[in-house]
Amino acid sequence: MNKSVLSLVLIAFTYMTQAANPLLGKFNTLHETIPFGIIKITDYEPAFDEAIRIHQEEIDSIVNQTETPTFENTIATLDQSGKMLGRVSSVFFALLSADGDDEMNEISQRISPKLTEHGNSITLNEKLFERVKSVYEQRETLDLTSEQQMLLTETYESMAKKGANLKGENREKYRRLKTELSQLTLQFGQNVLKATNSFEMLLTDSADLAGLPESVMEAAAYQAKEKGKEGYLFDLSFPSYVPFMKYSSRRDLREKMYRAYNSRCLQGKYDNTDILKRIAELRYEIANLMGKENYAEYALEFKMAKNSHNVYNLLNRLLDAYKPVAEKEIQEVQVFANRMEGKNIPLMPWDWSYYSEKLKDAKYDLNDEIMKPYFELEKVKMGVFGLATRLYGITFKPNKDIPVYHPEVEAFEVLDSNDRYIGVLYTDFHPRATKRSGAWMTEFKGQWKENGEDSRPHITIVMNFTKPTGDKPALLTYDEVNTFLHEFGHALHGLLTECTYTSLSGTNVYRDFVELPSQFMENYMTEKDFLDTFARHYQTGEPIPQELIEKIKAASQYNAGYNCVRQLTFGLLDMAWHTINSPVKDALKFEQDSISRTQLFPIVEGTAISNQFGHIFSGGYAAGYYGYKWAEVLDADAFSLFREKGIFDKTTATSFKENILERGGSEDPMTLYKRFRGHEPGIEALMKRDGIIEE
Repeated sequence: MNKSVLSLVLIAFTYMTQAANPLLGKFNTLHETIPFGIIKITDYEPAFDEAIRIHQEEIDSIVNQTETPTFENTIATLDQSGKMLGRVSSVFFALLSADGDDEMNEISQRISPKLTEHGNSITLNEKLFERVKSVYEQRETLDLTSEQQMLLTETYESMAKKGANLKGENREKYRRLKTELSQLTLQFGQNVLKATNSFEMLLTDSADLAGLPESVMEAAAYQAKEKGKEGYLFDLSFPSYVPFMKYSSRRDLREKMYRAYNSRCLQGKYDNTDILKRIAELRYEIANLMGKENYAEYALEFKMAKNSHNVYNLLNRLLDAYKPVAEKEIQEVQVFANRMEGKNIPLMPWDWSYYSEKLKDAKYDLNDEIMKPYFELEKVKMGVFGLATRLYGITFKPNKDIPVYHPEVEAFEVLDSNDRYIGVLYTDFHPRATKRSGAWMTEFKGQWKENGEDSRPHITIVMNFTKPTGDKPALLTYDEVNTFLHEFGHALHGLLTECTYTSLSGTNVYRDFVELPSQFMENYMTEKDFLDTFARHYQTGEPIPQELIEKIKAASQYNAGYNCVRQLTFGLLDMAWHTINSPVKDALKFEQDSISRTQLFPIVEGTAISNQFGHIFSGGYAAGYYGYKWAEVLDADAFSLFREKGIFDKTTATSFKENILERGGSEDPMTLYKRFRGHEPGIEALMKRDGIIEE
């Protein structure tokens, strides 16, 4: 067969493959949103194979061109490549987390090595890197915009960080390490999900329900009924676990739930011990290949913190300031518990939520059951969306013509103040067996500009909020509303982006900067002018009482010391795992030694954090969990300007939008922050907000 005939055959085969597979063809839907209804699970693997092939062809065309490397023909073209693979990956992995079954998990195990190998083949392509390096070495003489300069730097440094400068055996070793690492991180996350879903506690004796509010019992009864059981069913999902630990007066059952939750993946068929030790070891080996002392130094080089010294400096300063406060808070709860029970109750971890909630109720006459009637989900949505309208002039229009991946999911067109389309937002609020725990934002499609066209993003926020029960709508806890605001902040970062290049748009920013837009939104939860816009009693329609708002504000600093130290525990544990310089033999002892300074309760044998610590062992926060506290420093400092100018001040909001939300990763984040705020952030605003120091 001659070459021309072969080419025609290949073109015809490609056309037929794409036509038969909805993931590969043009989406004939509103705004080219994903046609979930016609995608079959059998479409994913062939779609990945074809998308990888197409991307490789795009890379080959960059490498094989005879023109001298330039920013446009190499850097910009590389950024524009891989859109088909990005589309398939975004759909699959978003659904794997939000609605993934065993079959999808099995597919993920098969495609993960392929994706890692493909990624390595690009990063380790010597000719491609030579072209990138050639442009990078001319950066001082090129007439580039700040965004182009950032893209050039990010492209070069990303490839170098992923082994492009390695030679010979070191290149192959890097490839092997990354392949193994991708498989293990995926397995870690799947084990956590399976272990979480494997535990249920069915209660049928009324004595076992002591202390539980009616709404919690209704939810548990509804959950039992959904699974064809009689009684009250509790599991380890947040909407089930958290209220039980907070309200159940049955100490033995709280202990049972606590041990079940905190022993996940510690033993049995979902044991993650060997997996997490190997993940840490692999990361250390990768860092060594790159000439770094440990993985933290490797990972932090291109983050705001820059190195582990700066991270530890932040964590230690906060620990010194907050731990004495946390110890006083625990002592106060201990005294209250003793008085409440009429005897000495040595406070254990499974007691904290219960007694601290009782003390909070006694001090402020405030608890979730008092607040929940005012936080009906539909009204909360109106309030959260309305906040974005008030700050940035954008509106959210529900549209049932946009396909969704589950009946519980709702899709919204997002429009600016001139009714210009700026993106699509999907919301997915309630837990199910196919959804992993927690809350997150991700994208089905990013944003970029090409040939004069602004291709707008499709964003999704996924949560695990209390479901409606019987004749009651979904009534959220204070923390759930706060979580909604948090993830919505991420969504705004993804939706409002106005970048040119895909890899810099939206939330493609330094990991320790990405939480600023999300945590910034949480500040509004204690603001009367915000709560007044939506908090109405679901039965009477009465607005949330001024007295209750004052209590919310007064209670906002309650247990600030404890909550901070708890976060510091995770941050220090993360840093410990990623500053090792030899394999860890005993993971449990290593963990206990690493967090001994933040230990506020007795150690509970048979429990561990590391084995279920998905953020660092299966998510993107390895050597980056400190970023949550760093972002609190940023968001407190940023919101202090709004407090000064007015929490809905248009000028300040416009500046935040233009300098933070729209810019993505197009410039160094400290440059963007200083342009908005006028100075670098300090921890004082956070400490004032938490009541650690006086205003």
